Amino acid sequence: MTEKLFYKDSHLSEFEAEVISCRPTDGGVFEVELDRTAFFPEGGGQYADTGMLGEAKVLDVQEEDGRIIHFTDGPLEAGTCVKGILDWVERFMKMQQHTGEHIVSGLVHSRFGYRNVGFHLGSEDCTMDFNGEITPEELADIELEANRAVWKNLKVETVYPVRNELDRMEYRSKIEILGPVRIIVIPGYDRCACCAPHVERTGEIGLIKLTGVQRYKGGARVTMLCGVRALADYAVKQQQAKVVGAMLCAKENETAEAVEHLKNECADLKYALGEKDKALIGCIADLVPAGDEAVCLFPEGIEGESMRLLMNRVLETGHALCAVFSRSGVRDSAGEKAGEEKEPAAYRYVIGSRALDMRAVAKEFNAAFDGRGGGKPEMVQGTARGIEEEIKAWILEKAEGMA
Repeated sequence: MTEKLFYKDSHLSEFEAEVISCRPTDGGVFEVELDRTAFFPEGGGQYADTGMLGEAKVLDVQEEDGRIIHFTDGPLEAGTCVKGILDWVERFMKMQQHTGEHIVSGLVHSRFGYRNVGFHLGSEDCTMDFNGEITPEELADIELEANRAVWKNLKVETVYPVRNELDRMEYRSKIEILGPVRIIVIPGYDRCACCAPHVERTGEIGLIKLTGVQRYKGGARVTMLCGVRALADYAVKQQQAKVVGAMLCAKENETAEAVEHLKNECADLKYALGEKDKALIGCIADLVPAGDEAVCLFPEGIEGESMRLLMNRVLETGHALCAVFSRSGVRDSAGEKAGEEKEPAAYRYVIGSRALDMRAVAKEFNAAFDGRGGGKPEMVQGTARGIEEEIKAWILEKAEGMA
């Protein structure tokens, strides 16, 4: 059994221990067992500590039947004394997150009666899953009360009750525990069975920020940042607010109003552009000679929905078929704009008819011009490559054969 120094002093960042064994594994990784360790192994929703053992880097730590195995990138000689140094910045950050989770989960349990059914301390944030729904407004209240617990700088207590005491004690636990039970107590806020190290006083958490809540498996998933993570997140968002504010010529705390104004301006411009597109489409359609023959158009500056509108305007005048091709926004296989007119170019197309089945046309057209696309009997659309004159000749010949 490895002596677990992290239970005696969660703030212990350096220690000395004897190497009990060292065994090589695949990939140049070694399994090292010590007589005692301050490295916390993966468990309780928290990933393992990292750091150094002598000259070897600790990559991972796992517990197996009371034995704590350190996975290192170099060997250590059995029987020797080695100095262990934790990555303290990472360890302290994790203690901030985990202790913050206890406060939040305790508050949710006391206020709503919900159980914490899942906890994950990831590399970027923490998530807590509860078996009941929580509204954003309720989450804001929980966040404020959780930070009040931080400001009180309460002592975080660890107790190991004997079985008869445990039977009378109310505490949270996600699983049934066999053997000795370790209870983390934050007076007035939480009592929970937990195996992980925590800060000594709630003030060390610094700040608890609940960044989001979403429905999850019939309950709620809450995302949280504590301490250094919350501060780093605030720094990023403050910098982004400054950049956005500068671009909008607005104060950092007034960017939402400025964005709303910009959104309305964009909507007005989009509407005005749409009206101009309709006018342009009408002018192009008016230039098409009257008749019932097929029409193949390669207009400049027409793309997307406007291609379909132009096709319909032409069909309304009685033409049997209308094909519209556009190079706008289409790139060739080399990632550059299409070259000279006599070279194959990339096109978007829309082909329609009020009387003919366009699906068969699309199938043959795609085969002839390296195309992709399809649609309904009255209209097909897609992309193709070819020379304008050859595409036009193919469309008109095909339409004449179907007449």
